[in-house]
Amino acid sequence: MKKWLTVLLGLLFVVMLAACTADESAGEDNNSEGGEESSSSDTSTLLLNNGTEPTSLDPPIGFDAASWNVLNNLMEGMTRLNQDHEPEEATAESIEVSDDGTEYTFTIREDAKWSNGDDVTAEDFEFAWKRLLDPETASPAAFLGYFIEGGEEFNTGDGSVDDVMVEATGDKELKVTLTAPTNYFLNIISNPAFFPINKSAAEENEEWFTEADTFVGNGPFTLAEWEHDKEMVLEKNEEYWDADTVQLEQVKFAMVNDPNTEYQMYESGDLDNSEIPADLADQLLDSEDVTIQDQAGNQFYRFNVNEEPFQNEKIRKALAMAVNREDIVNYVTKMGEEPAYGFVSPGFNDADGNDFREQNGQLVEFHPEEAKKLLEEGMEEEGYDELPEITLTYNTDETNKSIAETIQEMYSENLGIDVTLENTEWNVFLEDQKALNHQLSRSSFLADYADPINFLESFITDSSMNRTGWSNEEYDELIAKAKEETDEQQRFEYMYEAEKILFEEMPIFPIHFYNQVHLQKENVDGIVRHPVGYMELKWAAKK
Repeated sequence: MKKWLTVLLGLLFVVMLAACTADESAGEDNNSEGGEESSSSDTSTLLLNNGTEPTSLDPPIGFDAASWNVLNNLMEGMTRLNQDHEPEEATAESIEVSDDGTEYTFTIREDAKWSNGDDVTAEDFEFAWKRLLDPETASPAAFLGYFIEGGEEFNTGDGSVDDVMVEATGDKELKVTLTAPTNYFLNIISNPAFFPINKSAAEENEEWFTEADTFVGNGPFTLAEWEHDKEMVLEKNEEYWDADTVQLEQVKFAMVNDPNTEYQMYESGDLDNSEIPADLADQLLDSEDVTIQDQAGNQFYRFNVNEEPFQNEKIRKALAMAVNREDIVNYVTKMGEEPAYGFVSPGFNDADGNDFREQNGQLVEFHPEEAKKLLEEGMEEEGYDELPEITLTYNTDETNKSIAETIQEMYSENLGIDVTLENTEWNVFLEDQKALNHQLSRSSFLADYADPINFLESFITDSSMNRTGWSNEEYDELIAKAKEETDEQQRFEYMYEAEKILFEEMPIFPIHFYNQVHLQKENVDGIVRHPVGYMELKWAAKK
């Protein structure tokens, strides 16, 4: 991971903002009927599994991997991450930056078209970016736009849309003014939250993004079919400005949440790509079909600090320290993941070349004896003779279930407490988590771009990504300072200190850092999975 990140950081000189959450899976089996010719023989159709129905194909709302993997191939922003994971011009033909680094002028390609034949205009971008920041949109990604002058004020109700410095100064020219120089700005706006929206189509039909026959995109593919919770079919977009680069004629996304079923479909030729079921990892990881790629993110759990017994810091720490992460990655997930003892992933280097994770050390460890002691002290502080009932909630997925069951056993063995497990489908789970309806819940984080602040900003007070009820004024101040600091050494010091505060109070606890492990047919090539980003099919081919 260090290698790719060093290259990316060297090019971006990252300085400041934003974050995201992501991931999950759910859906139905999508096996082919017996007797039909396997579609894997069709070299123009790529067969993939999305795992679940996208949360939404409305760009500012579908803020997770299940939505991104589809959206990123149906639409395109001013920039797109290339095959080397670096931002390059996409819908924008050229980009000019002012000497002080705060004003960007984008010139849109003359041949940039919507899938319905309309021209992509600067007004479409202005409409979309201001809609992202509109408090009525309630976008979980709105905070990504706070680096735009007037963006935060509009989103938080302290300003108006007229204060947002995004302006179409011509049919094909967009000017954007930032609050401060942000060297990774072009990386951030490759995020689907910053995709344009066809203004006329959206004004004609506010639900344009909910069905295949009303969806209007500007990316490499169009949405040809959408059988909800079962299958999506993408077709090459002949209106796309770079259509000559796109080799696939069609992409079919199944929605199967069971890794064993997914693998069976791969083996039978109904999928060209598959994750590896944990129980088959030992025999499949050495297969010639396996690809392993870095991914900046982690799996973790959130405490709701407003719910008993997790208002008590010692009880939170006790449960965090009772989990053996090494055993989970070795015997449950078994995909070569790295156990997580902090929140920021490995691979981010400070001004002195030190890896953030190594420099800030292990902030939570497996220590069952200390966990028992902390649990007793916490219960005494709260006056508990018995610990209140605890429910651990996860979104429906076999791997999530296995991890939750393992943690349940660890709590019983190491702390002598019984925990009830509960699972719900992803969309329901996410809404409940946002509403703080969970007591202890499974979570995941995937980075938007290559900087530690992207991880840490999630837990500032009132962040849409916080979802714990936790608040710490000193933490908030450190994150704010890190965003404004231009001296890299000092900026990292602020972030080191902030992460330590996060683990001193423990509103969350990590399980493992992510990687990307897939089986892929030998006749498939060119699928790009960004360590900080999304899956790209623009360059994919099937021979």
